[in-house]
Amino acid sequence: MIRNREVKVLLFILAVISIMAIIYASVVYSISAAVFLLVVIAAITYCFYHFTRYRYKEMEKLSNYLQQISNGDVRLDIRDNVEGELSILKNNIYKVTLMLSEQSALLREEKLKLTDAISDISHQLKTPLTSMVVMTDLLCNPNLEEMRRREFTNNISIQLERMEWLVSSLLKLSKMDAGTIPFKKEQVDVKKLINKSVEPILIPMDIKGLSFEITGDESVSYTGDFNWTAEALINILKNCVEHTSEDGKIHIRYAENVLFTEIIIQDNGKGISKKDLPYIFKRFYKGENASEDSIGIGLAMAYSIIKSQHGDIEVRSKVGEGTTFHIKFYKQVI
Repeated sequence: MIRNREVKVLLFILAVISIMAIIYASVVYSISAAVFLLVVIAAITYCFYHFTRYRYKEMEKLSNYLQQISNGDVRLDIRDNVEGELSILKNNIYKVTLMLSEQSALLREEKLKLTDAISDISHQLKTPLTSMVVMTDLLCNPNLEEMRRREFTNNISIQLERMEWLVSSLLKLSKMDAGTIPFKKEQVDVKKLINKSVEPILIPMDIKGLSFEITGDESVSYTGDFNWTAEALINILKNCVEHTSEDGKIHIRYAENVLFTEIIIQDNGKGISKKDLPYIFKRFYKGENASEDSIGIGLAMAYSIIKSQHGDIEVRSKVGEGTTFHIKFYKQVI
């Protein structure tokens, strides 16, 4: 501590002031007064020295603590409930340490999610790429029949469309996981939302001869993102169409109360087995009734979209009797 320049300067100034005061006391008053003043100055200097030494030791502890933090050890707790500037400084350093630790954990989590996303994309693209490579090699054969050539070309086109949709969906899911998609908070007319969601599946329903019914009050609304919610409903409806037999029925009901707005999508299709129910919203999960072309990403995306808008989705199903998706968008408290 004595080696510090500011301490040396301070001691020098105190020494000069003390000497001048002692000389003045001895000349104006008496030698006894000068001696008394010397004792008082010595006592004050002693107290000041030990107080300053204590503060320097505390500062040294803080410096060592910060060094440990920079080395990656954030487990130490230096919080201090005693009043004073050093206690305030300790508590503020602890708060900053916690914040940095949480940010570091979030960054590690995001890195793992990115790694998983890349792994998922690689895994899902491997099969169609292998198929296209094989068909491309066959197309290079000049003796290949024209009918077979058209068939392979059409298959390659289908695989490319499937890959485009897959990559687009995975990128959307990755953005949702990272929280980088700005979901709008606007008043959404539920009837318009459902009508928009139904449009892409009208032809598949017509082909299978499915009947369709929508019931609900036209005034029902909720606060959320119209386009993203429509995409979630489209994925759920596609799943219903896929698992509903010919001449089956899909029913959509919607309503509103003081707590939430609900949308219920029900079919009378194959249903989901009890063992598959806990995993249907997990990406790339394919249940026992899933079709061969199913990738297992549509319901996962619907789940992420609804949850990202502070909503909730539940599913009830029984094999042979159908499936019901129950979606809730809770009222936002201002």
